[in-house]
Amino acid sequence: MTDLGTHIQHDGRPAVRFERTFAHPVERVWRAISDPAELPSWFPSKVEYEPEVGSPVKFTGDPNAPALEGRLLAWDPPRHLAFLWGTDELYLTLEEVDGGCRFELVNVLSDPGTAAMNAAGWHVCLSELGKVVRGEPNDGPHAANATEWQPLYDAYVAEGLPHGTPVPGT
Repeated sequence: MTDLGTHIQHDGRPAVRFERTFAHPVERVWRAISDPAELPSWFPSKVEYEPEVGSPVKFTGDPNAPALEGRLLAWDPPRHLAFLWGTDELYLTLEEVDGGCRFELVNVLSDPGTAAMNAAGWHVCLSELGKVVRGEPNDGPHAANATEWQPLYDAYVAEGLPHGTPVPGT
């Protein structure tokens, strides 16, 4: 497997981290990661929020998870967005690089046993984000034509990421 995320400590808490580089301007990637109209094309749920730190965030429509609530933790367009996602935290950061943009996603885990499961899920989602940014057709991370989740989960378990939390839908 290529482009596997890593299991890290973020401020002393367990997290999974991904980095991707896109050959597109920061502004294009920012729109994909922050615009509620674009998010369902790659994110696991529909996201509703007002772009103001502290505002509530609603996550609905994920077939593998119940509706969740959170709040916006950071809003610094077009570089940084963070929110509480249920009991997890999600940090999305963009940085301009030669020829495009570096994207970092850090999912701080409230349950360390979800590391392999969440890493596999984000891996699928980020494959879809790549399609969105490139302007390729896609049907979202839950579609039959999205990257397969199970082989990724198995790869993350083989890499030693904590696992064992029951996987929804299996």
